[in-house]
Amino acid sequence: MRDIVASTTELEPYASFHPAIAPQKAGRNTRLWNLVQNQPLGAISALILLVIVLSAIFAPYIAPYDPTGGNSAALYVPPSGQYWLGTDAFGRDILSRLIYGARVSLIIGFGASILGVVIGTAIGVTCGYIGGWVDSIAQRLMDAMLAFPMLLLALAMAAVLGSSIQNVIIALAMPIVPRAARISRASTLVLKTTTFIEASRAIGCSNLRIIVQHILPNTFAPLLVISTAYLGLAIVQEAALDYLGAGIQEPQPSWGLMMSGSATTLALTAPWIVLFPGVAISIVVLASNLLGDAIRDVLDPKLQRNV
Repeated sequence: MRDIVASTTELEPYASFHPAIAPQKAGRNTRLWNLVQNQPLGAISALILLVIVLSAIFAPYIAPYDPTGGNSAALYVPPSGQYWLGTDAFGRDILSRLIYGARVSLIIGFGASILGVVIGTAIGVTCGYIGGWVDSIAQRLMDAMLAFPMLLLALAMAAVLGSSIQNVIIALAMPIVPRAARISRASTLVLKTTTFIEASRAIGCSNLRIIVQHILPNTFAPLLVISTAYLGLAIVQEAALDYLGAGIQEPQPSWGLMMSGSATTLALTAPWIVLFPGVAISIVVLASNLLGDAIRDVLDPKLQRNV
């Protein structure tokens, strides 16, 4: 007992993650205020993402035109008072397609990043805690997946599964799995040797309880950060799949699909068709990365300034 009490100083880096180690020094409201006050770029990024998500949810009430309905009398119209962002080769309003396209791109981005991180975390935490031959076999499989470039692996999966939204999510989640597994496994290998895990074993906690109540909460912060990073990456990869013809198909609006049919032929004659979807993708990727950095600074006790 004396050794356990004396070793509490070793557990300070994990105190803000696990309620059993030390009392919570900052509530959720305090963490949110720290994010706004100390990480203004992160707060602005979160606001930008929130606006984009809300515009996608309320697209039928915001979009001025039907995103799939064309107007043969308004082909290649540049940005104007009637069409704020211009029209495409079929006379479809670019602004309306951007708003509706946010639905598809965000669903795929969030779905792929969450699915990939959840599966990768389950594999990494389980293998890192159990070890032995289970860990060896799983890590060799992860190495084999990491040997393929992300886009190539996603393209192969999309070619096998098909081009529906659900299949594209699965195809883009698979390259994320081994990367999330590596991060969660590394965190687990460090955590399972700490004193509070040894104390949990000593009082008879089962392996499942230790993993669920002790390991997973302490791996949440880095996994949340990489989830935001993979959100932007999944949207970019989805755009690449659309460009290669293995992603979303017409007439469904998608940011990547809006760029795929015009990037080479209309970049000079009608640049607005390529420019605005590209700007939308860039904004989401930049905002998600900045938000991930801000969340890391707020959740990581080693980087907290005001605790």
